[in-house]
Amino acid sequence: MRARTTEAPTVLAVIPARGGSKGVPGKNLAPVGDVPLVARAVRACRAARLVTATAVSTDDPGIAAAARAAGAEVIERPPNISGDTATSEAALLHALDAYEERHETTVDVVLLVQCTSPFITAAEVDGVASAVVDGADTALTVAPFHGFLWREAAARPAGGSAGGGAHGVNHDKAYRPRRQDRPLDLLETGTAYAMRADGFRAERHRFFGRTEPVRTDPARVLEIDDPHDLARARALAPLLDGTESSAPPAPPRPVRGRLPRRDDIDAVVLDFDGTQTDDRVYVDSDGRETVAVHRGDGLGIAALRRAGLPLLILSTEENPVVAARARKLRVPVLHGIDRKDLALKQWCEEQAVAPERVLYVGNDVNDLPCFDLVGWPVAVADARDAVLAAARTVTAAPGGAGAIREIASWILGKELIPS
Repeated sequence: MRARTTEAPTVLAVIPARGGSKGVPGKNLAPVGDVPLVARAVRACRAARLVTATAVSTDDPGIAAAARAAGAEVIERPPNISGDTATSEAALLHALDAYEERHETTVDVVLLVQCTSPFITAAEVDGVASAVVDGADTALTVAPFHGFLWREAAARPAGGSAGGGAHGVNHDKAYRPRRQDRPLDLLETGTAYAMRADGFRAERHRFFGRTEPVRTDPARVLEIDDPHDLARARALAPLLDGTESSAPPAPPRPVRGRLPRRDDIDAVVLDFDGTQTDDRVYVDSDGRETVAVHRGDGLGIAALRRAGLPLLILSTEENPVVAARARKLRVPVLHGIDRKDLALKQWCEEQAVAPERVLYVGNDVNDLPCFDLVGWPVAVADARDAVLAAARTVTAAPGGAGAIREIASWILGKELIPS
């Protein structure tokens, strides 16, 4: 049985990105503003406040690599839903099932985000997610539209422009009201959609129940379907990139699958810089280095030690600060280690601990070999994108701000004395 979270709703953003594209070959990897389209979509989703996890559904190894580098989880799309006639709904359903099975969880809201909209913003992603979280069944991004729509007659003389004619779609062509006197129409942008996950499974389409439109900036609306669209996007990128807000981007939301419990873990291994600290070093006039640590992390480590779990601090840096902190915490330390994975493997053998029963916490690319070795690779919230992508679970707290205490609370639950 899948475990439903009792916390905030689980919101999964899915970005469908096939490898095949006839209009623009390799479209989803095409750079706009020096960033591949798929990575632009991933960044917007990861910056969104309400999104719990971001997944890219693809059949293409190149797209998968770019998605992981941008911090997304990758869901491999099977061939039967990877062709030209495959629908976005089919890819979305497959990704939803695969994510829930992989993480042993239940998704409450699922988002369909198109990477062919290069100027998508975190605000748009949050807008559709918020609409469904707040009670709508479905939501979509729209742009206000005041124009006059015309439609040509179905039958036109072969080879000629005369005859057939056209008629007004949203107006009477005999009457030309002023803009302010015309009803406001809403143009579907094709950028982002949100749905209640259970309703989407039942109805198998994206517009069931009450649909809420979420207005966006018409100036940012562009869908890339042909080379001309791509050229326009590249020309506009210097003007539009970075104009969503003058505020710094929101930190990425953690990818939260099933959290590790005491029964899952036989040992805990901790990186130091950027994991137990905020990755900054203070240097005085004599060249002495100091760092800041979090008291809550010390409490969490003490609780893990009391619970009888073998602990180790493993650091590339050879620094007296690391050794001093380890002595205070009464935790063994290996520092000045070039190959952390080899040192970790040897330590596991000495402790008679199976690597798949080890939880390892890291933040940077030199932790990735250890991630490949252990069963529970955990990244702190402000880890590098590649580390976030490789992690099985990500903390809500950044390094040096209580991330280790948070992990201890996952493992020990009520056994951890509150700080």
